[in-house]
Amino acid sequence: MKKFFLLISLISLSTLIYSQSTDSVTIKKIVDETMSNGTAYTNLRKLCKEVGQRLSGSPQFFKGVHMVTQFMKDAGADTVYLQQCLVPHWVRGNKEQGALMLPGGQKHTLKLCALGTSVGTGNKGITGEVVEVKTMEELTSLGTSVVKGKIVFFNFKMNPTYINSFQAYGESGVARRAGPAQASKYGAIGVMVRTLSNTINDYPHTGVTRYSDSFPKIPAVAISTNDAEFLSKELRKGKISAFIKTNCKTYPDTTGYNVVGEIKGIEHPEQIITVGGHLDSWDLAEGANDDGSGVVQSIEVLRTIRALGLQPKRTIRAVAFANEEISGTGGKKYLDEAKAKHEQHLFALESDEGGFTPRGFSLDMPEAQQNKIKAWKALFYPY
Repeated sequence: MKKFFLLISLISLSTLIYSQSTDSVTIKKIVDETMSNGTAYTNLRKLCKEVGQRLSGSPQFFKGVHMVTQFMKDAGADTVYLQQCLVPHWVRGNKEQGALMLPGGQKHTLKLCALGTSVGTGNKGITGEVVEVKTMEELTSLGTSVVKGKIVFFNFKMNPTYINSFQAYGESGVARRAGPAQASKYGAIGVMVRTLSNTINDYPHTGVTRYSDSFPKIPAVAISTNDAEFLSKELRKGKISAFIKTNCKTYPDTTGYNVVGEIKGIEHPEQIITVGGHLDSWDLAEGANDDGSGVVQSIEVLRTIRALGLQPKRTIRAVAFANEEISGTGGKKYLDEAKAKHEQHLFALESDEGGFTPRGFSLDMPEAQQNKIKAWKALFYPY
């Protein structure tokens, strides 16, 4: 995490201090300060262990807002404030259950969890024959005649040959994102999705699904990769029915907050450099790398500036965004306020791919600006 933070801090600071001729010297000071005295790990431990999961709208999310506000104050921000926004309020409920009814009267208990924003099954649960599909095209070819009244099992394995695992995640993730809506289109009563993971284990992984208002909303769960392998194997032997029970419910949108901390620039305070991560996380985990690490790394930028007595020319702002996981309303609120205030943002960097040794970063900007950043490559390379 310390090394990944360096990427954020170098981009934020390398051309912002008074003398560009001293960039390499200043960067070395940044490196030494961060590696020796960085607080990112300490803050992340507190966020994960004292707050835990931080699903938008939950009591833990608001506890996280208070904690991160204090982190930013402790880091030495000139100003710390909250941006109010609306966030979804989805509650998982408890006693999620699932089982497969195998030939001969045997049952196999499923490791499952409801997908984010899924509707619940009701107290009686749902029971139906399982239909396996491995592509969206296969679902379409089966159509209503086969799918109606069934529980569709999306067995979309992640491709282990991709060097970039996010490519595999995005490719197979269509089952989770769009599968329930598409299965409902053909009359399915429920959906099981293979957990998005390259490892074979008993841990189902949640994530958001998006319904279509054109079709009924049906219950949707993720099952563990172990169970997905077992189910697929058993289906080759014959018909199998499944039972699913979930108690999740969506309540009206509630109030959430972006947490913003900033150090004012001494020459061009109206020009803003933003670094950030999202504070919310799914309710079955502590959200350490998704995205607690991005939040604490961004705060560390502020702390390092203060610790070294640097005086940035431009305003540097760290943001812990609300509600990235479900609908991104925190980021939209930040954008709307920036437009309304006619703020001049020069650069923004988000960290949401883990707190590991940096391999690089993506750029979304005109070619001339990209070339300018590429000209700094020698400054970044040692780190």
